[in-house]
Amino acid sequence: MSRSLLRASLASASVLSLALAAPPANAQQASQPAPAANSTVLPEIMVHAPSPIDHHRHHHRATASKRGSNVARTRGKPRETPAAPAVVDAAPAPLQGALPIVTDQFATVTAVTNEEIRRSGAQTLGDLLNDKPGITGSSFAPGESSRPIIRGLDVNRVGIVENGIGSNGASDLGEDHFVPIDPLTTNQVEVIRGPATLRYGSNAIGGVVSAVNNRIPDALPCNPITPAQTWGYAVKAPPSGNGGYCGSFESRMGYSSIDNGREGAVLLDAATSNFAIHADGFGRKTDDYGVPNSPYRFEPGHPFYGTQANTGTRSYGGSVGGSYFFDGGFIGAAIQQNNSLYRIPGEEGEELGTRIDAVQTKFTAKGEYRPDAAAIDAIRFWAGVTDYKHHEIGLADAGDPLSDGIRQTFTNKEQEGRVEVQFAPVNLRFAAMTSALGVQASHQELTAPSPDDIGSPLNGLWDPNNNTRIAGYSFNEFAFNNTTRAQIAGRIEHVNLKGSMPAFIPDVFDINTNPGDIGPSLSRNLSFTPASGSVGLIHDLPYGLVASITGQYTERAPKPAELFSRGGHDATTTFDIGNPNLKIESARSIEIGLRRATGPFRFEITGYATKFNGFIYRNLTGNKCEDGVCDADPTLELNQAVYAQRNATFRGAEFQFQYDVMPLWAGQFGVEGQYDIVRATFDDGSNVPRIPPQRLGGGVYYRDANWLARVNLLHAFAQNNVSGVETTTPGYNRLKAELSYTTKLAKNDWWGAQEMRVGIVGDNLLNEDIRNAVSYNKDQVLLPGMGVRLFANVKY
Repeated sequence: MSRSLLRASLASASVLSLALAAPPANAQQASQPAPAANSTVLPEIMVHAPSPIDHHRHHHRATASKRGSNVARTRGKPRETPAAPAVVDAAPAPLQGALPIVTDQFATVTAVTNEEIRRSGAQTLGDLLNDKPGITGSSFAPGESSRPIIRGLDVNRVGIVENGIGSNGASDLGEDHFVPIDPLTTNQVEVIRGPATLRYGSNAIGGVVSAVNNRIPDALPCNPITPAQTWGYAVKAPPSGNGGYCGSFESRMGYSSIDNGREGAVLLDAATSNFAIHADGFGRKTDDYGVPNSPYRFEPGHPFYGTQANTGTRSYGGSVGGSYFFDGGFIGAAIQQNNSLYRIPGEEGEELGTRIDAVQTKFTAKGEYRPDAAAIDAIRFWAGVTDYKHHEIGLADAGDPLSDGIRQTFTNKEQEGRVEVQFAPVNLRFAAMTSALGVQASHQELTAPSPDDIGSPLNGLWDPNNNTRIAGYSFNEFAFNNTTRAQIAGRIEHVNLKGSMPAFIPDVFDINTNPGDIGPSLSRNLSFTPASGSVGLIHDLPYGLVASITGQYTERAPKPAELFSRGGHDATTTFDIGNPNLKIESARSIEIGLRRATGPFRFEITGYATKFNGFIYRNLTGNKCEDGVCDADPTLELNQAVYAQRNATFRGAEFQFQYDVMPLWAGQFGVEGQYDIVRATFDDGSNVPRIPPQRLGGGVYYRDANWLARVNLLHAFAQNNVSGVETTTPGYNRLKAELSYTTKLAKNDWWGAQEMRVGIVGDNLLNEDIRNAVSYNKDQVLLPGMGVRLFANVKY
């Protein structure tokens, strides 16, 4: 789709909107009747990352406390002290374990709730999302470096943000690099696909993983909490009429048998008057994890002692932050640090004791202001400054223990900011229109030097380089009536990248014998201006069904690693060769979905197709490289990987459901299931590398206000659709079972516990060999074998 065709598509969407026009109606959905006292209550799923047009905050507005009372602003009206709320019968407690289905967004959103994160015990975002339809983890180093892969797209096409600011580590620069966001301190995770990714940049063309926590408080914990459960950070209300100090404290802990894993976190939220503070700290440590059989698929004689060697981890970190609340908004900031030392599995990693020692320090700020104005609903901002560094450590010579040392260092210094303005709804006669405008800017400086071979033209993974991005975007929603909404969004971005790269690097060379095999280093100053747009439609159908369709045209500028790489990467055992002549990658996509979030049968089904023009990928050529030589010699250490572009098509489908079969005891007995598939091919019919297999799963559950019991089996089919030098991946069956108990405790004093959750989870209970088809080291690394995890979570 050309840009002219994109403009025509947006225009035609406007015509379609007129054709669908109905008499003017309020943009808000009609209120739902209260549930009957004996009905099953489903938790409300509230997400904020998918769109800058945030309708939820109208109902959860943070308000400053004055003289012990809450004073709210109402647009166009004098301030008044609100009347005391009417006393209503408490709603029945929602049952835990409900499948989160988000129906108010224009494309699929996967929400992982606080409750589910606590039960999961996942150490990385990739592990947390690995079994969700359409999502898997890269699992290069299970338990530490596992980055989410969405619909077969990873690293340079999947954005990861924390509280609206990028994670800004180095996980998109190498599969062995960890994501500096720990689930121990995360309260909710949202995975956004489709048009909403335009909010976060062209490098989120495949999707965005948004982690939410309370490190910058956006609500006073002294405000009363609602009787219904929420999915943000749970805080308790102070005694009625108390405008002084209040706070909440939470402990999270767990133990896993498969790796002798120990983890713990503490979180504190407190407030007084118009100030709120948050502090947290976490730590975890694991040993080498157990596996059923030798992980070395094609080396049956390799020594094996019951574990995946060189997989121990240790991580710790924390943060402190605070916010000031004023009449109509808040402003806050936080500083956080994440430290991780973890080992890299595989033959090379085991032999050389390869490990990564990483530290990230990040300052973030955000705020919101809702002025007393007729035209502007809200002004929001986010800002972040990151200093990231990690050392890749190991032996230079496997036979010499004194050669242990730093083999390579990665640094990333990054600054980012975003400002959004949400306008008040405007009545266009045929629809109520709500618009939002945003600007985003970032600057990044990268280095990857190595103390080995100093002076070589191939020292390190790349020479120092930097890039600057600035973008503007617009979202417009049209509410035709209570059942039909449309969205039109667009983004334009300018990217400038500066670095250096040899004039040419052939696939076969030996600079020791002939230094002229590689051209001289040339400075590069590259600029790209990608533009993207989308249209979407949501319509409420009878029986609680919601249908959606979206169309999207997106463009992505190449990233530094794709342009400037020209050296070895010991941890991934690859020799990467970038291409400074890469062009903008573009994609045309369509997604159709049908969802139901209410009633005993809840489900979500989605079909999608994406056509890429100039798809950028890392192609394993089959050559091997070491010490300035690349050729077909299989004894050399590193696999040659060359960045290239080809047209490609991705298509797939995702389905999940949950059905409450019948009431049982004090709760519900039910069944659930899921299926997902993605197929990716180049124009000549050959396969795109590293695509997840299709998966089919299901199970049974019992849940009530206190107990949750669940047994699930996920079958991954064999992945035989592989590219050139890839090997096929056998299928597996992953059986999981869990039992947890949650109770509200009587609170007799200010320090007493108010909620406790304990549980046990068994994973890979069939003790199967599980290999991840998308992992570069899948033939040398197995996922953990049969294990049991105990966990406890207490809120005070």
